[in-house]
Amino acid sequence: MAIKVLHPGLATTVQDLGRPGYFHLGIPIGGAMDRLALRAGNLLVGNDEGAAALEAVFLGPKLEFSSDATVAVTGAKMPISVDGEERQSWTAFKVRKGQVLSFDYLQSGARIYIAVSGGIDVPKALGSRSTYAIGALGGVNGRAIAEGDELPLGVGAPAAEGRTVPEKLRRRPGVPAELRILPGLYWHRITEQSGRNFFDDEWKVAPEADRMGYRFRGGRKLEFNERTQPFGAGSDPSNIVDSCYPYGSVQVPGGTEPIILHRDAVSGGGYFMLGTVISADMDLIGQLQPHTPTRFVKVDMEQALSARADRSALIERIRAALM
Repeated sequence: MAIKVLHPGLATTVQDLGRPGYFHLGIPIGGAMDRLALRAGNLLVGNDEGAAALEAVFLGPKLEFSSDATVAVTGAKMPISVDGEERQSWTAFKVRKGQVLSFDYLQSGARIYIAVSGGIDVPKALGSRSTYAIGALGGVNGRAIAEGDELPLGVGAPAAEGRTVPEKLRRRPGVPAELRILPGLYWHRITEQSGRNFFDDEWKVAPEADRMGYRFRGGRKLEFNERTQPFGAGSDPSNIVDSCYPYGSVQVPGGTEPIILHRDAVSGGGYFMLGTVISADMDLIGQLQPHTPTRFVKVDMEQALSARADRSALIERIRAALM
């Protein structure tokens, strides 16, 4: 059982929930940029929530199936068809042997997730099938899929066609998008006025937005408090002595353009971190297109933990809806 890649789309990779436990070695957790969408897709087709699926960015692939399968496409809004007949997103549907799954132009969001019953059964690397292209690890020989690839499928349990995730449970960014940030250990490096400006200003996603990180432009430049340059730190006020970077950390090199580190980001370096996007909002970043207006919202630890609980409750509601 396999899927033949007739056209790879744009930067389509195999992704699951990633490979935790190796960040101290410089290997990021990786995995799906929008984990909620991946989980929902797998639930729809009867897979384990962490099964490997395809993550396609901006342009969907064209895939021919060598056996019958149940498929679900979640995440961004991108018209779906099987042999030219329209199918619904966030809904399980059948693809028969010899049929071709294809996609029209992206309408909203940035990434779709194509879950197939049985999961994409490429070999595991460090416990995960996720593609980490920078390290040539996982997926299909550590790279995006290519025309002519044969993607093996695992053996899946029977899954009912027509099951769907209710519209109210499909979480998407608003307009403008709002990303909640918990100020971090280096917040004291900027002036109070700069801190207020950062949260008051509207920013836009820059074209430099990928699995490593998202850059933002348009807000006012940060002003730094005076300091004595520490030994081992660069001379720019935004430099620090090398430190570990958490997922979602917000760097502002030179104080001009914030960069939010995402699934494939490096594990440390010498730029100060203004704060960290809370875990509950990391999925939203993966659905932002370039030039999307965005506002950053300051929260405290209690609010961050409450948001995490709300996201866990949302996943539970999706599970309950598909039982």
